[in-house]
Amino acid sequence: MSMSCDNLCVVLVEPKGAGNIGSVARVMKNFGFGELRLVQPRASHLGAEARNMAVSAIDLLERVKVYENLALALADRNLSLGTTRRFGKYREELLYPAEAATTIAALAKTAKAAMVFGPEDTGLKTEDLDLCQYCVTIPTHPDLPSMNLAQAVAVCLYEASLKFSAPAYDKMRGKRPALGKNLEAMFAQMRQVLFEVGFLNPQNPEHLLRAFRRMLARQGLSEHEVQILRGLWDKISWLHRGKGES
Repeated sequence: MSMSCDNLCVVLVEPKGAGNIGSVARVMKNFGFGELRLVQPRASHLGAEARNMAVSAIDLLERVKVYENLALALADRNLSLGTTRRFGKYREELLYPAEAATTIAALAKTAKAAMVFGPEDTGLKTEDLDLCQYCVTIPTHPDLPSMNLAQAVAVCLYEASLKFSAPAYDKMRGKRPALGKNLEAMFAQMRQVLFEVGFLNPQNPEHLLRAFRRMLARQGLSEHEVQILRGLWDKISWLHRGKGES
């Protein structure tokens, strides 16, 4: 398995079918990917149904990591891409799988990435997609737009495997990419400060916050750049408090 493949994991949020989990494991091994993470699974990944569908990828099932929430599953990732078949508010600028693969490959030498897939019946919530820097969609026929979970994973990983087999431009150029947990800490601080200075609408703060998330996270921020932004929020907060006390 190439280093690029090692740096991409698949995350399933609340998967409901053990057979689907096993099928995803088999697809992952088909294309050379070996790390599967589950968030609050509704079915066992170690039972007979999952093992039967995994076939020769049972070892991958046995290495599965289970998390209480998506934020924890992405805490050590530098880049996260959430899949969705729904369009609309907060789901603009969707990437197709080939475009998503190009984005991952451009960072694969130095960054750890995650492809996130939602429950079979509902898909990812907007709150889940907030934790991802990009949204990915698979163009399907309108008569039946929803794909089987394992099939959707197969399409995305097939495109990724093609990109990883070719030399990739290193977008970070030696910089240390920011971890997901540090990005989330910075965004939490940003939210607090923007509330303090009255920039956010208390009735709908998420509208602007999601816009900021997209603008900043898509830059591929390094740990140093995150610290600079945290220093900026500290300074704005300090100036605002000083103004209020004068």
